[in-house]
This record gives sequence, C-alpha cells and structure tokens, in this order.
Amino acid sequence: MKHPRILTALLLGLLALPALAHHYVLGTLHIGHPWSRAMPAMMSSGAVYLKLDNQGKSADRLLAVSTPRAASAELHQNLNDHGVMRMRALPEGIELPPGRGIALTPGGTHIMLMGLTAPLKAGERFPLTLRFARAGTIEVEVKIEEGMMPTP
Repeated sequence: MKHPRILTALLLGLLALPALAHHYVLGTLHIGHPWSRAMPAMMSSGAVYLKLDNQGKSADRLLAVSTPRAASAELHQNLNDHGVMRMRALPEGIELPPGRGIALTPGGTHIMLMGLTAPLKAGERFPLTLRFARAGTIEVEVKIEEGMMPTP
C-alpha cells in the first residue's frame, strides 16, 4: 500500500462523522442534528433547528420545549401573510404523522428561544428538552454553529 497515512486519516475521519451529526432516538422518533446559529452578544433571542422523523405507525406531537439557556422556549412558524413575513407561536405543538419526517429550519417552523441567559457562541453546546405527546421526554444537545445551516 503506497499511502497508509492517507488511508488511516480517511478512516478516522469517517469514524468521526457520527459525532458531527448528532442523532437521538426516543421510541420510534428520531431527532437529528439539533443546532442553533451563533448570535451577537446583544441579541436576547435565538432559534433551534432540527429534524424529526416519526418511524412509528402512530402519530405523535411535539408539545413543548425547554432549556436552561433561555427564559422561555416556544414552537414557532414563519408565515407569508400577503407578502409580509410573520412569526406565530404553535401552542398546539407540531404534528408528526406516522412514517414521515419534518425539518425545523430557518425561515420555517423552528424553536424560538427568548430571554437568552448567555450569548449563543459558535462551538458551544447546550441542553434542550423536547416533550412529545406519546413518546415522552428527551434531552438533546444543541450545537451552536457559525453562519448558515450546517450540513450534518
């Protein structure tokens, strides 16, 4: 073999991929890559994005979220109201039909953090608790990313 160091580096890189794209399982629900965008220190709010995949045969619903990183956390959706972008809370939660997934993304459905207890700095992580109607509760770790949406 001509390049054993290159092969070793590639294999180690492949082994590290799961650590970069963190993933959680709660029953038949799969929660993929919870992340937040780094924000300037003066910002008192932020958002969390992730993927939810219901691999079960019954519907579920994300009912609530919480984190010690903010005074409050709510499920929100951005809507285009006759050319004006508006954000509205989703007090009924987010429906997760059986066998389907949903992505919480910038400009769409997301988790809104209000009253941040500390700035969102790139490279840091913080806990976020998700409460589902059927599956129960799980704590995930949110990775704070620099700039636009990262690729898992």
